[in-house]
Amino acid sequence: MKIASVEDSVEEAEWIRSILRDAGYECEVFSTGGALMQAMRKQPFDMIVLDWRLPDIDGIELIYWIRQTFGTHLPVLFLTNRVSNEDIVAGLDAGADDYLVKPALAQVLLARIGAMLRRTYGMGDVIVQVGPYMLDPRKRSIFLRGLKLEVTPREFDLAIFMFRNIGRLISNDLMERMVWGRQLGPDSRTVATHLSRLRIKLMLGPENGVRLSTIYAHGYRLDMVSSDGMAAPET
Repeated sequence: MKIASVEDSVEEAEWIRSILRDAGYECEVFSTGGALMQAMRKQPFDMIVLDWRLPDIDGIELIYWIRQTFGTHLPVLFLTNRVSNEDIVAGLDAGADDYLVKPALAQVLLARIGAMLRRTYGMGDVIVQVGPYMLDPRKRSIFLRGLKLEVTPREFDLAIFMFRNIGRLISNDLMERMVWGRQLGPDSRTVATHLSRLRIKLMLGPENGVRLSTIYAHGYRLDMVSSDGMAAPET
């Protein structure tokens, strides 16, 4: 799971990096908003942690850019020393998902990050309906046009995670952590193998309105498509 941290203080940036890496996250640190913007055009991140005061752009403007460019799905945490109620409201109104005031305890930072990731990528008990597919988390069952499909418990967890995040690029690390509860190692083929089985068992293809793509070096994405394989128009 890859988290980007935008922090111009060298000491605080290293503290954040150390805390996140010790907790098993991959953390890339940027000292300016411009550096983050350039990186986000080239690689996906699962979450952004950012300061308000940056050398080139303030955090509010950076959040506006993130939301306009990447939409509302990417979780963003403000980690800043601005403590007034007006600042907190401004940060949340700009599009931040949470707001944490410095200095923060390591365990509080990790708890907030964990909660945000669960809210954003977690499964929950809500039935998922995508095209002809229906996934019921309580019955742990998948149906295609009313016909129940046979999958293993782990395949179900992976399938509902992908369907709940349809259209979103999901990194291998994030998938491992959210479905398996841990990182499986850089040489593991577990995720790829399970997805290959799901592609066959769930008949994932344009004929059923979806496409599962492998994005080299980045992860996987499940998209809604039309019967000719083109991306379905947004509604």
